[in-house]
Amino acid sequence: MKTKTRGYIFVLLAVSIFAAQDGFTKFLGDRYPPIMVTMVRFWAFAVFVTILAAASPGGLRKAVATRRPGLQIMRGVLLVAEIVVTVFAFTHAGLAMSQAIFQATPLLVTLLSVPLLGEKVGWRRATAVVVGLFGVLVILNPVGVHFDLSLLLPLTAAFMFAIYSVATRAVSRYDSAVTSVFYAGVAGAAAISLVGPFYWTAIQPADWWAMAALCICGTLSHYCLIRSYGLLEAVEVQPITYLQLVLSVIVAVLFFNESVGWNMMAGAVIVVGAGLFTVLREHHLEKRRAAEGG
Repeated sequence: MKTKTRGYIFVLLAVSIFAAQDGFTKFLGDRYPPIMVTMVRFWAFAVFVTILAAASPGGLRKAVATRRPGLQIMRGVLLVAEIVVTVFAFTHAGLAMSQAIFQATPLLVTLLSVPLLGEKVGWRRATAVVVGLFGVLVILNPVGVHFDLSLLLPLTAAFMFAIYSVATRAVSRYDSAVTSVFYAGVAGAAAISLVGPFYWTAIQPADWWAMAALCICGTLSHYCLIRSYGLLEAVEVQPITYLQLVLSVIVAVLFFNESVGWNMMAGAVIVVGAGLFTVLREHHLEKRRAAEGG
């Protein structure tokens, strides 16, 4: 099988598993404290990244070595906090609505990369960001009768993940991807374990299958995504990840009886279109800089 074909299979598997993971997250988030659900999920994730680091060249010793320990730990804490907010968003704002708003994350990353990383954004990408944020407003429908403050939860989660992504870009200048993944999992698990036990609720025997499925999905999805990035360029992976919106909406409608309004569909199309343009434009600029540097 060709390398790129295997890469596309891995990214499609990752996106599909992420959608299933969203469904299990909402199912459990409706029944148990989101902090507890996130804690159990991160325990499994920490085990996964530890095994991944141990199996990598240099082993755990090399994975733990970092030139930016403070930034790495901050990433892990930020990621686990973002997932807690995401669980709240799924529960209160709905899975479909939350996923539609989450599609603005690449645009927020572009926006934040200017003040935080000192990157330059031309008028084309700046226009795409403005158009994409307009799409978010269409999704939120602030002048509609259905608008409520719960819609700020997925928007907050998207903003938090954008900061996490920018921090990941910053630390990638100094540490390997394995080190970054290791700290995201272990630091996140350690942070949530400080508060999670206070929210512990006995899991009903009938719900253990869902918790196990969530943990399995959390590890498999990241494994497939990591493999896909090892076989494909980021510009080839990113457009396919937007398929998660479609799959998550299907899960929301079929299993949670959520409805999809015209504003959500129209806004999602605008946001995804602007995001795709931003990703492709950034890829074009990277190729041009590489050509000029060569």
